[in-house]
Amino acid sequence: MSGRSLTLLDGGMGRELQRRGAPFRQPEWSALALSEAPEQVEAVHAAYIASGSQVITSNSYAVVPFHVGEQRFAAEGRALAERAGQLARSAADKAGGDVRVAGSLPPLFGSYRPDLFEPARVTEVLTPLLEGLAPHVDLWLAETQSAIAEARAIHAHLPKDGKPFWLSFTLRDEDTDEVPRLRSGEPVADAARAAAELGVEVLLFNCSQPEVIGDAIDAARETFASLGANIAIGAYANAFPPQPEEATANDGLDPLREDLDPPGYLRWVADWRARGASHLGGCCGIGPEHIAVLAQRLN
Repeated sequence: MSGRSLTLLDGGMGRELQRRGAPFRQPEWSALALSEAPEQVEAVHAAYIASGSQVITSNSYAVVPFHVGEQRFAAEGRALAERAGQLARSAADKAGGDVRVAGSLPPLFGSYRPDLFEPARVTEVLTPLLEGLAPHVDLWLAETQSAIAEARAIHAHLPKDGKPFWLSFTLRDEDTDEVPRLRSGEPVADAARAAAELGVEVLLFNCSQPEVIGDAIDAARETFASLGANIAIGAYANAFPPQPEEATANDGLDPLREDLDPPGYLRWVADWRARGASHLGGCCGIGPEHIAVLAQRLN
């Protein structure tokens, strides 16, 4: 099933910054280093590239009012997004190869919480991110999306710049039925059909337990086959325990699973590859050492 050539993504930014001793606290999460230690952000990007990442993601995930606060976002949101784009672009350019930069477009009102989505505020929150990132990124990545509605809203605001659109959904960690679902409860098959309608280049699943990703890949692959849609599939799981439904991503620093060390994570990624996924990396708690193992063993 692994007919497409492999594209290696990077891993998590926030946990890696914290592990390296960079400025890091709640609620700013990974955005704090953009202001206080931008060189550390670029160093993390460089570490992923050195490990084999072919696509790195801008550190703009926490550049939203949910993390930096309404007042600071209004004053500095665009500048912070621009800095995130510049740092990723700098690391990619210094590598001198074909490393691409994905512009991270996060959940705009809180991760894992489709109930917090505010359609009337999408333009206000998303526009500074798009304007700040646009000069520096090669593609747009709406990631950790919990519901189809927000994905559609983000797509509707993208600049008409011809850059590919990648879309990544986060999944329910503990399904009670046989159908893989987004955190909104919507079936993955419906999300895949929406992705096809939106013209995405790659549909991914991220910031979820590795145990639930395989079924999601299968559902997406089968849906695309039924539609005759030529869309790549990818995945990048997190390394912390299942999150309760009322949880909000990054509302605490969860312990990492010991079984998801680089060899342990490789076993899951190899399975996703066998199921047809071609764009593979890691999310929270998956670091450069994990990517290095994927590069060595999957290529």
